[in-house]
Amino acid sequence: MASSAHDDAETVDGVHENSWSANLEQDRHADDRALVVEEALDAVESTAVGYHVNLVTHGDHGHPESYLYEELDDAFGDSVAHEYVDQCGCGGHVTRVRVVDDPR
Repeated sequence: MASSAHDDAETVDGVHENSWSANLEQDRHADDRALVVEEALDAVESTAVGYHVNLVTHGDHGHPESYLYEELDDAFGDSVAHEYVDQCGCGGHVTRVRVVDDPR
Protein backbone atom coordinates (compact mmCIF):
# COMPACT_ATOMS: atom_id res chain seq x y z
CA MET A 1 0.00 0.00 0.00
CA ALA A 2 1.29 3.44 -0.84
CA SER A 3 2.48 5.55 2.06
CA SER A 4 -0.11 8.19 1.20
CA ALA A 5 -3.10 5.91 1.90
CA HIS A 6 -4.02 7.92 4.98
CA ASP A 7 -4.11 11.12 2.91
CA ASP A 8 -6.99 9.66 0.89
CA ALA A 9 -8.90 8.39 3.92
CA GLU A 10 -12.20 9.99 4.80
CA THR A 11 -13.84 10.73 8.11
CA VAL A 12 -16.93 8.67 8.89
CA ASP A 13 -20.17 10.35 7.81
CA GLY A 14 -23.28 8.95 6.09
CA VAL A 15 -23.68 5.67 4.22
CA HIS A 16 -21.10 4.95 1.56
CA GLU A 17 -22.44 3.14 -1.49
CA ASN A 18 -18.90 2.69 -2.76
CA SER A 19 -15.65 1.35 -1.40
CA TRP A 20 -13.82 3.89 0.73
CA SER A 21 -11.22 4.44 3.45
CA ALA A 22 -11.85 5.61 7.01
CA ASN A 23 -9.11 7.71 8.60
CA LEU A 24 -8.62 6.38 12.14
CA GLU A 25 -5.04 7.56 12.55
CA GLN A 26 -5.50 11.19 13.40
CA ASP A 27 -3.87 12.70 16.51
CA ARG A 28 -7.04 12.11 18.57
CA HIS A 29 -6.78 8.38 17.82
CA ALA A 30 -3.18 8.02 19.03
CA ASP A 31 -4.03 7.77 22.73
CA ASP A 32 -7.55 6.37 22.48
CA ARG A 33 -7.83 2.78 21.28
CA ALA A 34 -11.50 2.70 22.29
CA LEU A 35 -12.16 5.61 19.92
CA VAL A 36 -10.42 3.74 17.10
CA VAL A 37 -12.62 0.69 17.70
CA GLU A 38 -15.79 2.77 18.02
CA GLU A 39 -15.16 4.67 14.80
CA ALA A 40 -14.11 1.48 12.99
CA LEU A 41 -17.45 -0.12 13.88
CA ASP A 42 -19.26 3.06 12.78
CA ALA A 43 -17.38 2.97 9.48
CA VAL A 44 -18.43 -0.61 8.80
CA GLU A 45 -22.03 0.25 9.67
CA SER A 46 -21.76 3.15 7.22
CA THR A 47 -20.71 0.91 4.33
CA ALA A 48 -23.35 -0.51 2.00
CA VAL A 49 -23.58 -4.22 1.25
CA GLY A 50 -21.26 -5.26 -1.55
CA TYR A 51 -18.60 -2.64 -0.80
CA HIS A 52 -15.62 -2.43 1.51
CA VAL A 53 -14.08 0.09 3.85
CA ASN A 54 -10.35 0.29 4.43
CA LEU A 55 -9.84 0.99 8.12
CA VAL A 56 -6.62 2.98 8.39
CA THR A 57 -5.71 2.62 12.08
CA HIS A 58 -3.12 4.48 14.11
CA GLY A 59 0.26 2.79 14.34
CA ASP A 60 0.59 3.53 18.07
CA HIS A 61 -1.89 0.72 18.77
CA GLY A 62 0.07 -1.93 16.89
CA HIS A 63 -1.33 -4.55 14.55
CA PRO A 64 -5.16 -4.37 14.47
CA GLU A 65 -5.41 -8.13 14.93
CA SER A 66 -4.57 -7.60 18.61
CA TYR A 67 -7.54 -5.32 19.37
CA LEU A 68 -9.88 -4.84 16.37
CA TYR A 69 -10.61 -8.15 14.68
CA GLU A 70 -12.46 -9.70 17.62
CA GLU A 71 -14.54 -6.53 17.98
CA LEU A 72 -15.49 -6.75 14.28
CA ASP A 73 -16.41 -10.42 14.64
CA ASP A 74 -18.49 -9.77 17.78
CA ALA A 75 -20.33 -6.83 16.23
CA PHE A 76 -20.96 -8.16 12.72
CA GLY A 77 -20.35 -11.91 12.66
CA ASP A 78 -20.56 -13.40 9.19
CA SER A 79 -22.03 -10.24 7.64
CA VAL A 80 -18.49 -8.91 7.07
CA ALA A 81 -15.15 -10.32 5.99
CA HIS A 82 -11.94 -8.62 7.10
CA GLU A 83 -8.36 -8.97 5.97
CA TYR A 84 -5.11 -7.23 6.76
CA VAL A 85 -3.82 -5.26 3.78
CA ASP A 86 -0.55 -3.59 4.74
CA GLN A 87 1.29 -1.23 7.02
CA CYS A 88 1.52 2.34 5.76
CA GLY A 89 4.84 4.11 5.49
CA CYS A 90 3.73 6.36 8.35
CA GLY A 91 3.28 3.37 10.67
CA GLY A 92 -0.50 2.98 10.47
CA HIS A 93 -2.22 -0.24 9.46
CA VAL A 94 -4.86 -0.93 6.82
CA THR A 95 -7.57 -3.54 7.33
CA ARG A 96 -10.12 -4.09 4.55
CA VAL A 97 -13.64 -4.92 5.74
CA ARG A 98 -16.04 -6.11 3.04
CA VAL A 99 -19.74 -5.95 3.89
CA VAL A 100 -21.25 -9.14 2.48
CA ASP A 101 -24.66 -8.97 4.16
CA ASP A 102 -26.70 -6.33 5.97
CA PRO A 103 -25.23 -6.18 9.50
CA ARG A 104 -28.17 -4.22 10.91
